[in-house]
Amino acid sequence: MMNLNQTLELVGKEKGIDKVVLIEALEEAVKKAAERRFGPDRDIEVHYNEELGELEIFEFRTVVDKVEDPEKELSLEEALKLDPEAQVGDSLGIKLNMDDLGRIAAQTAKQVLIQRVREADAALVFEEYSDRQGELVTGVVRRFERGDIVVDLGRAEAVLPEREQVPRETYRPGDRVMAYVLEVLEEPRGGHQIILSRSCPGFLVKLFEMEVPEIAEGIVTVEAAAREPGARSKIAVSSRDSDVDPVGACVGMKGARVQAVVQELRGEKIDIVPYSPDPATFVCNALAPVEVSRVIINEDTHSMEIIVPDDQLSLGIGRKGQNVRLASQLTGWRIDINSESRVAEMWKNAIQSLGKIEGVGDIMIDTLYKYGFRSARDVMTASIEQLLEVPGIGPKMAEKMQRSAARVVAEEEEQMRLEAEQRLAEAEASPIGLEGERQRFLEIRGISERHIEQLAQGGYYTILQVHEEDNVVKLGEITGIGIKKARQIKQAIANYLEEQARAALLPDTEPDSQDTPEDTTGGEG
Repeated sequence: MMNLNQTLELVGKEKGIDKVVLIEALEEAVKKAAERRFGPDRDIEVHYNEELGELEIFEFRTVVDKVEDPEKELSLEEALKLDPEAQVGDSLGIKLNMDDLGRIAAQTAKQVLIQRVREADAALVFEEYSDRQGELVTGVVRRFERGDIVVDLGRAEAVLPEREQVPRETYRPGDRVMAYVLEVLEEPRGGHQIILSRSCPGFLVKLFEMEVPEIAEGIVTVEAAAREPGARSKIAVSSRDSDVDPVGACVGMKGARVQAVVQELRGEKIDIVPYSPDPATFVCNALAPVEVSRVIINEDTHSMEIIVPDDQLSLGIGRKGQNVRLASQLTGWRIDINSESRVAEMWKNAIQSLGKIEGVGDIMIDTLYKYGFRSARDVMTASIEQLLEVPGIGPKMAEKMQRSAARVVAEEEEQMRLEAEQRLAEAEASPIGLEGERQRFLEIRGISERHIEQLAQGGYYTILQVHEEDNVVKLGEITGIGIKKARQIKQAIANYLEEQARAALLPDTEPDSQDTPEDTTGGEG
């Protein structure tokens, strides 16, 4: 029989599997083959003889005076031939010939061995990639499975699920792809699955770590990251060395470092902001480049109200709310952005509404406002526990305030009802009537049928009624269209009325009449 030592060493080196594991696999494979050949009831053991470099099969039988079961027992006479010191009751091992296993048994041994080697290899891969979780790997796209991308990493295959891919990124078989090892899952049958990601914030952080030596060295730290994959990202960085600017280190000379990351992310825009342990400063940095006028912090709800100049509001919110959304993810704070004019309107309404509550003066109005109470209705609908959180309010005062607030709300609702009835009467008396006013609304860009219904439900039936409503907060809230949309509608109506007025001032003009030129041909030719 051939010496297996060299073969085991070669296979072990190639697969990275310990020789002991391979020997155990061989022993198990041959034992199963022997059991298949001689039967499962036989007491068979397989041992690897390292000196000879071969496997040895032994069948153990019990030494007895009288044999009743030839497969499990051996007579003392036969035993003494094999071992002169054998005694009754001993378990004697009889060496079997490997050639006796037969072709089918040998095939079984081969299958078991292959399976065990695969399992050992899978265990090594699982261990290796479990340690590499949170790192970057590079592989080759092999195939696609229901939207998922199977990536060949060399020793193993990984999956880049559809949910972890970046929108609009496309791949073809053979393309090289870099990704982040998100997790390594063990499967019930002993296998494993390596899950990759290109859309998680961790991928962005690792790319910067690869491009910025100061991060790898621990001088600069990425404190937080937020992404809308394929569109925009934000990272917050700090430095433990006062001489090293963390933002500048990440940007690099002429933007070389950040551009390398952007290139790998295929054009994703990246905002790099300085981290601050002060939450308000951190949030303001995260909203850059918007200029912040004031910050109102509510620790209880872990939220901040950011007040910005009117011309900075859209910049702060970003396209479809992207800037404020990413800033919120980055900082972990819920962020509400309001313009100075809107805050002024809200403050004016708060003074009017809260000031009607019995026992509430200017100082208490200011305190209530800071704690998120903007109207008598807010006080009325709050729980006693919520009111008790406001400094200066005790149990008796809280109950008294709620009773008074309920009366104020009832008065406000009655007032709004009367105003709505009056506006309805005005609309019905209009020369063009309700339907005519409805058609006028539809002439204005940005106003839909739904907006008209909402305005009517709030008691606004004509464009002039909306135009003359100075309180945008009230208009937005009682109609349900929201303050932002209310402001847009008012602006659209103002533009419409201005165009109407301008058109009315223009004089009526008729097309210039053109005289027919006289015939100068001198009659018939």
